[in-house]
Amino acid sequence: MKKIVVCSLVLLFLSCADSTTKISGPSATAQIVIESFYEKDKETLKAHSTPQAYSNYMNTINIFNATPKDDSNFTVLQDTIMGNVAWVKYTTAYDKTPGVFKLVKQEGKWLAAARGSKDKAPF
Repeated sequence: MKKIVVCSLVLLFLSCADSTTKISGPSATAQIVIESFYEKDKETLKAHSTPQAYSNYMNTINIFNATPKDDSNFTVLQDTIMGNVAWVKYTTAYDKTPGVFKLVKQEGKWLAAARGSKDKAPF
C-alpha cells in the first residue's frame, strides 16, 4: 500500500511540474500557427486560423524560405486575454524580432486572426 501511495505522490508532483512548462490556450494556438506557417503545413494552418488570416498567410507563405527546425524555440514573452480576443507576443528561432499574434475565440477554439489597421496590441 505504501508503494502505491508513494508512486501516486511522485506522479502528482511530476504532472504538476510538467503543467507549468506547457504552453496552453491562445499561446498554444500561436505556436501551432507559427510552426505550420514556416513548415508550409497548409492544412494545420487553415485549421487554426480564421479564413481572412489564412488567406493572408497564403499570400505570404512562399516569400519565406525558412527551413523547418527540430525546435522552433517558441517562447511566449507576454500574453493577454480580453474576453474573446487574445494577444500573444512571442519569439522563435525563425526570426530575431518578436512577433505578435491576435487570436479570437470562435466556438470554444482559439484561432489566429488577421490584424486590422486599427488593431493595436495591448503591449
